[in-house]
Amino acid sequence: MKYRVPRKFRLLAASIALLGLMPSGASAMHIAEGMLPKAWAFGWMAVCVPFVVSGFFSIKKKVDLNPKTKVLLAMCGAFAFVLSALKIPSVTGSCSHPTGVGLGAILFGPTATTILGLIVLLFQALLLAHGGLTTLGANVFSMAIVGPFVSWGVYTLLKKAKTKPSVAVFFAAALGDLLTYVTTSVQLGVVHGNFGEYLAIFAVTQIPLAIAEGLLTVVVFNVLEKYSAAELQELSVL
Repeated sequence: MKYRVPRKFRLLAASIALLGLMPSGASAMHIAEGMLPKAWAFGWMAVCVPFVVSGFFSIKKKVDLNPKTKVLLAMCGAFAFVLSALKIPSVTGSCSHPTGVGLGAILFGPTATTILGLIVLLFQALLLAHGGLTTLGANVFSMAIVGPFVSWGVYTLLKKAKTKPSVAVFFAAALGDLLTYVTTSVQLGVVHGNFGEYLAIFAVTQIPLAIAEGLLTVVVFNVLEKYSAAELQELSVL
């Protein structure tokens, strides 16, 4: 029997996708083209390969078990695309942005979210000049590997501790956001030798951004919990 996507989810997914096509600045937190030497750039790409391969198998397994999850998976990708494409000016003169990967990590696990993050970062590099192709590996590692693993780990621990789902979702999304930017600072600092400076550049805006992302993720999660409780239970989220 062919599964028909509920109209409310089709409209929500379409709305998020349209928001992602809105113009956005390119000088946000992704590492820009040319910021890393070739050895580091290709090194980060190599590090990401096992996670990407694992992510493909993870998505295939979840979709094969429950085809209905395709809609939720697409929504998580659109959510990450929109949030990570935003540019929030910093008082330091740079820019920062949310990541949006916490929701996907909570629903589908960290490696599946690596694939979503890879797609998001690739499209942003090609369409928005946001990030770069040679720095794609480094950006994938920080936003699509470290961030999702932190979010998934925090949510799993708080869930086992019988914490209220909304509280677990908030801390998972917020901490995943923060650790993403810490990782980016380390990646740049190791190469250019001024880790503390990079860490401080985004500090003023990233902490409130992480809190805002946590709250927004809770709102989206609550909507999904209300209308897609069965799917969340099948994914072992609830």
